[in-house]
Amino acid sequence: MNWIYSFFIFLYTLLLFIVSPFNKKAKLIVQGRKQSFNKLEDKIKKTDKVAWFHAASLGEFEQGRPLIEDFKKENSDYKILLTFFSSSGYEVRKNYDKADIVIYLPSDSKKNVKRFLKLSHPSYAFFIKYEFWYNFIKGAKKSGAKVFQVSLILRPNQYFFSSFGSWYRKQLKNFDFFFVQNKQTKDLLTSIGFNNAKVTGDTRFDRVVQIASEARDFERIREFCQNDKIVLMGSSWGKDEQIMREAIGRTKSKFKLIIAPHEVHLSHIQEIMALFPEAIKYSDIKEMDYSNSENKDSILIIDSIGILSSLYKYATIAYIGGGFGEGIHNILEAATFGKPILFGPNYKKFREAIDLVEKEGVFSFIETDKLIELIDYLLSDNDYYQKSSDICQRYISDNKGACQRILSDIKNFDKLIG
Repeated sequence: MNWIYSFFIFLYTLLLFIVSPFNKKAKLIVQGRKQSFNKLEDKIKKTDKVAWFHAASLGEFEQGRPLIEDFKKENSDYKILLTFFSSSGYEVRKNYDKADIVIYLPSDSKKNVKRFLKLSHPSYAFFIKYEFWYNFIKGAKKSGAKVFQVSLILRPNQYFFSSFGSWYRKQLKNFDFFFVQNKQTKDLLTSIGFNNAKVTGDTRFDRVVQIASEARDFERIREFCQNDKIVLMGSSWGKDEQIMREAIGRTKSKFKLIIAPHEVHLSHIQEIMALFPEAIKYSDIKEMDYSNSENKDSILIIDSIGILSSLYKYATIAYIGGGFGEGIHNILEAATFGKPILFGPNYKKFREAIDLVEKEGVFSFIETDKLIELIDYLLSDNDYYQKSSDICQRYISDNKGACQRILSDIKNFDKLIG
């Protein structure tokens, strides 16, 4: 099976190279990997102490970010090596100032692994959420590094638990410890013979608390909101925008609408403007005078990236997009501000959404009439609104602290495994 895995890595690497002239993401990965070893040679000395964190993409990085930063605070003598698999993670965070070295992870060949570990010689290796590059993991363990999987979440239908999964299960022996999100994951690991696991929670909660504490103020958006009730659509897609178009004007409650779409390229912004011709774009808001209380603008389209997480503080209700597609986007950023949340029917892959639907802090809907009903109910019933708000904030509060639990266990690792 080892040779099959290595052959697959070879084919995948070859495929990336072949399609790179025609695919922007593949081109970035191929070109970026060419620089990885040179950066390691330039920035890491043999005497340096190194902690290596690996994230597949931007989402996993954001999940692991508070752990990286807390580790750095407690271990200032370590250099932080951050690796990415995808271009969406690396290109956005290649200048992340809390890491000393940020590179693309080379392909998982034995030759690359040997060179990578010789240059980086990490004392710790952290793989965030769900990353299994088996040659790197085995090589890191063999080199003497402590190897951890953090914020891991597993499901019964994954190949580790199948009849053909014996090789994959064997590779898990190269992890020193699994810091997992929930009891189900711990029980699944136990069922295949791994007792070196502990439920420490999801580091995303620590990240959203951090984001909320650092939320920026946008004066022109604040002036647009004034003291009105605000429905904020975050990470919306076309279907989300269409169903909101159908709801506008049919609600009994009056509110202003802010649309922060998932994709902000020109063609999508134009599509939204066609749906909401009465709207104004954020890029044009500088021209408006919102000091006049009679200003009639009631719909604002955010045609900029990187500010959504701070905008939730202006919302009365948050509508999170993606629920009519492959799945909802992050609801925790809104929940940490205590905002009741609405989204479409596709949310079952997300534990926090399931939990909060059961607790009635967030609400799912399928058709326009239900969306209208939920908006009116939340905006007209103060007690019900406050109950939902409190549930969201309490959920965040009850689940934060994973980073410190993990770091405490690593500091006392001998006791942990004793």
